[in-house]
Amino acid sequence: MSEEYLPAVKTQQVPFTAWSPGIHYAQFQTLAPCHFPVRRLYDFELLYVVQGELITTMHEQRYVLSAGQLVFLSPGVYHQNEIVGRPETKLMGIHFDFFGELMIRREEDLIVGEDELVWDKLAAEPIIGGSPVFSTDPLYTPSLECVQFMEQLIHEFARRDLGYELLCKGLMLEILARLLRSQMTRRIAGVSEHGERIERLTERMDATPAEDWSNRRIAAELQMSIDHAAKLFRQVVGVPPGEFVRGLRHREACKLLRDTEWTIEEVGAQVGYPDIHHFSRLFRANEGISPRAYRKLSSIL
Repeated sequence: MSEEYLPAVKTQQVPFTAWSPGIHYAQFQTLAPCHFPVRRLYDFELLYVVQGELITTMHEQRYVLSAGQLVFLSPGVYHQNEIVGRPETKLMGIHFDFFGELMIRREEDLIVGEDELVWDKLAAEPIIGGSPVFSTDPLYTPSLECVQFMEQLIHEFARRDLGYELLCKGLMLEILARLLRSQMTRRIAGVSEHGERIERLTERMDATPAEDWSNRRIAAELQMSIDHAAKLFRQVVGVPPGEFVRGLRHREACKLLRDTEWTIEEVGAQVGYPDIHHFSRLFRANEGISPRAYRKLSSIL
């Protein structure tokens, strides 16, 4: 299941009003410990652990799910499920798409065969206003209400009484809305967990703006990956790290130009820009005038 064989997630920027989920398969399952083969899907699948334990491996990562947890499986992604709960594990499984775009008549319409995947058949995942897609972090702990909606959807799908398609569609929208809210709550909690550390770091940056506050340095200070640190920094502070540092340095440069008689080159070096030409270009981009013109104007005012 090497990453090099995984297709990009097929996404679509659409409003909530365009969501019209189609339900392809929904049922309860009771399974003894076993390994399922590696597979890929053309649609989405929610797997919720009612009892026992499930391990899902995808993107070369193992996700261990206990009772009360759910995994979100995306189209085209190689994954393997392993039942490890003893004596048995109980699951709820729902196959669906977001826009009612797939026509499912047989198992081959759900599961990608051994031949090459047909890209056009993959269901699309919606992008919601710049927020991460559902599959960004595929492990969820759904609310009690969300689980109840899943149970009701499975019952409706199994009985297939008059109008069941409408009820299933409405229930699926309820489920997705609940998962979306839990995702946002999780993001906020994640930011809060690191917010104090990032705030302390910004105070140090404010006190020493001339230091090398690169993304790599910030990530090392926070003991995170570069991408994760930059993402959390922006969520907490409101701007990317590089923009924050440039703002600190510009503010300090303005202060030194007003309050000292240092040369323009000395001011630039003091705030972290030893190249006078680079410093002048950045200053003009921020202030609209050169450092020399700013000093002259501030002396008049």
